[in-house]
Amino acid sequence: MDLRETDEQQLLRKSVAQMAGKYGHDYLIEKARTGGKTTELWKEAGENGYLGVAVPAEYGGGGAGMVELSIVAEEIAAAGCPLLLIVVSPAIAATVIATSGTVDQKERWLPRFADGSAKMSFAITEPDAGSNSHRITTTARRDPDGKGWRLSGTKYYISGVDETDATLVVARLEGAEGTLRPAMFIVPTDTPGMTYQPIEMAIQSPEKQFTVFFDDALLPDDALVGGEEAGLAALFAGLNPERITVAAYSNGLARYALGKGIDYARDRTVWTTPIGAHQAIAHPLAKAHVEVELARMATTRAAWLYDVGDMAAAAEAANIAKYSAAEAAINAVDAAVQAHGGNGMAVEYGVGTLIGAVRTARIAPVSREMILNFIAQHTLGLPKSY
Repeated sequence: MDLRETDEQQLLRKSVAQMAGKYGHDYLIEKARTGGKTTELWKEAGENGYLGVAVPAEYGGGGAGMVELSIVAEEIAAAGCPLLLIVVSPAIAATVIATSGTVDQKERWLPRFADGSAKMSFAITEPDAGSNSHRITTTARRDPDGKGWRLSGTKYYISGVDETDATLVVARLEGAEGTLRPAMFIVPTDTPGMTYQPIEMAIQSPEKQFTVFFDDALLPDDALVGGEEAGLAALFAGLNPERITVAAYSNGLARYALGKGIDYARDRTVWTTPIGAHQAIAHPLAKAHVEVELARMATTRAAWLYDVGDMAAAAEAANIAKYSAAEAAINAVDAAVQAHGGNGMAVEYGVGTLIGAVRTARIAPVSREMILNFIAQHTLGLPKSY
């Protein structure tokens, strides 16, 4: 593995940073406060081909991989205006459909993922299942009249349902009680029997969270992705990219926070000396920088392993990247807020609003405790603890 980025990757990073820099953190917070959406940023990112860098070239995408999509996610976040739906639509949904979808599904969705004209949310979490996906109760059964599938159940903390064209829903096939026999369905958001309601959140974000209800929703046969036997392989095709892009998202926010903290520490003068000259301010920022750079390397490694097809190693690496990036981002934001003193909590300085955003990545899409369980069991060979 060569950790040096190619000329094309460097150009991609520079171009995305320039585009996102036109929007910035104030743009994001204004959208969150007014109930708006980051439509302009998403549209420009799609038109420039950034959202579709990992979509196969034959469907209008860039034909690259998770390394390039991570660059896009990181640089947009580093401008202070992260797009959460990059994690969901290009990373999860597009990857699942590209690897497991039918020809028709690929032709219908991948070109629109590539240019950003379509968004898809992802629904796996349920109120009573938590991190134990084997307990999901949302069930798909064959329609008795042969019209397709009937979907019933509830999903919880589903991002951006109100701004997506469809939701990729993970359900249990009827008759699979006691074991997880997952199947994924593409459910347009206007499907009769599908409703959703917002969850009031403490964090400021344009992307809202929802509880989604499926009340015997009727789906056509071709809503099923990958067939009845696709199982966990099709599902995990999207979960590792999710972890990798969440890590990139966290890395970008950490860089943004550090930049704000460093600038303030360099410029703010007390008793004739810039506060950055004092180790009490300088050392936490320097430590945070080290942690962020380690997390960025872990993320690149995970993305590279995924792109070369080493899925066993990529699973461990993706978990490590997500864990390390979330922790690094939390520490980076904390150091930046502390460097600002009281100003760290003032909206004007643009760091206090990051506290909730980076803290969330320690919990979702998989908690750090479940990551440690995975590492303990699968890497260290310790007995299963749960």
